[in-house]
Amino acid sequence: MFKPLGGLLWSLLLIGLSHGSPLAEPQPHVLEARQSCNTASNRQCWTSNFDINTDYEAHVPETGVTRQYTLTLTEQSTWRGGDGRLKYSAMLVNGQFPGPTISANWGDRLQITVINNMRSNGTSIHYHGLRMLNANTQDGVNGVTECPIPPGSRKTYTFLANQYGTAWYHSHFPLQYGNGVLGPIVIKGPASADYDTDLGPLVLSDWYYGSVFEIAHRVNNPSNPFIPNFPGSPPASDNVLFNGRNINPDGSGGSYTRKTLTKGKKHLLRLINTSLQNAFTVSLVGHTFQVVATDMVPIKPITRDHVFLGIGQRYDVIINANQPTANYWFNVTFSALPCGQSDNPFPAAIFSYSGASSTSLPTQRGSAPPDSRCAAPERDYSPIVARSADVNSFSPTDNTSSHTLSVDLTVDNSQARVFWPVNNSPLRVDWQEPTLRYVANNTSLSSLPRSRNLIQLPPGSSNTLTYFLIQNNSSIPHPIHLHGHDVMILGSSPPLADPLAETQVREYNPDRDKSTLKGNNPPRRDTTMLPAWGWLLVAWRTNNPGVWLFHCHVGWHVSQGLGVQVLEGLDALRDGGGGGGSLGASVEENCGNWAGWYPGSRWKQDDAGL
Repeated sequence: MFKPLGGLLWSLLLIGLSHGSPLAEPQPHVLEARQSCNTASNRQCWTSNFDINTDYEAHVPETGVTRQYTLTLTEQSTWRGGDGRLKYSAMLVNGQFPGPTISANWGDRLQITVINNMRSNGTSIHYHGLRMLNANTQDGVNGVTECPIPPGSRKTYTFLANQYGTAWYHSHFPLQYGNGVLGPIVIKGPASADYDTDLGPLVLSDWYYGSVFEIAHRVNNPSNPFIPNFPGSPPASDNVLFNGRNINPDGSGGSYTRKTLTKGKKHLLRLINTSLQNAFTVSLVGHTFQVVATDMVPIKPITRDHVFLGIGQRYDVIINANQPTANYWFNVTFSALPCGQSDNPFPAAIFSYSGASSTSLPTQRGSAPPDSRCAAPERDYSPIVARSADVNSFSPTDNTSSHTLSVDLTVDNSQARVFWPVNNSPLRVDWQEPTLRYVANNTSLSSLPRSRNLIQLPPGSSNTLTYFLIQNNSSIPHPIHLHGHDVMILGSSPPLADPLAETQVREYNPDRDKSTLKGNNPPRRDTTMLPAWGWLLVAWRTNNPGVWLFHCHVGWHVSQGLGVQVLEGLDALRDGGGGGGSLGASVEENCGNWAGWYPGSRWKQDDAGL
């Protein structure tokens, strides 16, 4: 449900942050709209004084418009999905999968009410990719920024759309989004190349006919893996859905998702990988993609025959409809490496030129792109708004500005469980005592359990660069996602041809690897790949106070503990920088409701809680 509230759509406010502090309150200035802005021949312009070159971390065209949505979550024991097959334990948003698109303009305010009408689960809704500047309490992470919303309760999230581009929302309750609690977000704004038509989001999802909760019990059991002698290995997905639809693998039901192209026109397509386990390479037969954004970072346009999407990643691409009028396969292919497989060997959607048959299938299957090796050519993506980091001053041993995270796959025989600890500690949050609640109610953090995996950035480090070097001591690549920020991707080890055949960890070596780092306008995004048996170096500027989750986005892995929490700007956070007003009062919402419901609930926390 959508309702615009108050304000004139084209009455804009400029938010200016003082140069003295990145946390200063914005000073609005009324602006006139430029009527010729953001046309098919001038997408780089948005409004007067706001365009593709505007630093969106410093200036936001606050519109005075509030857009209201209501997301009602329900649970069905069986539900016939968009491929014609029954799914067990489906969890839906407004009765559908994926949930409805949340849409707004850059600078609008969003007010999203989440109603939990499920029977057996709490929930929280995270807005993946949205920065939540000075709004940490709205980040939607149970056990970190809030208590879960119990069945029969609701919560309203309110925040400003500081950025523009393509994002998505999903539950952060363990594995819940794998049963269906997710949907796309579109924040309209300028683009770095021109296009005629916005085709909207194309949501790519791996799909499991069984309950992902039941599947997780086997994934967690080291004595009964889906792949023999590989503890923690997951199953192949039953299918891959495109905006919730596809034929099923045996061809007996369902239907292809179709998108319509107009010959001679350019079309913006918003690609989103919302999967639990599957990473994809996508391609459109006979066409190229002009990539204009990586996650929510506008980039200099670059043409690609195909793009790789790790879990949680998004690309905005422009498709030029310059081929003969016909139907064309939009193909998904998998790597031979361990970043996801499906029982549907040829997942596809159909892109049809206007005037082509609406019932016939494309005739050309197309050729498979090269194996991605579970990685993207990140170095080729250059953000429009530049950032830089002094890679020459980076040292893994500098404890004031850099942090090293070591990731392992372990089996705890005493618990008969598989874990993914970070620095020998699998993350485990406490639903009743979210970390932000603890921070609000305790002057000292010394008694916080180690299992919270909390990394506190040094006091006084506001608006400084912090570096994180992540070392992967396993044969499995991981999509790493940071809440609250985009990260500068300074470098990583090259992907291996066959990590399952390797046993040697490639550690970061300054003598060998420092020359490969890129500090001058490196690629930026909120989700990037950590190579198998390798390392990843990222950095960001500490200008957003809060407790921010930094985790693997493979659903099984974060459930098994692969993540840390980063506490940034503690003083500013306690002064109200995490969401306005009293931090304690903001966090307390639903904690009483949760405390009343959870003791009598059937299912108890048995994993990381995320």
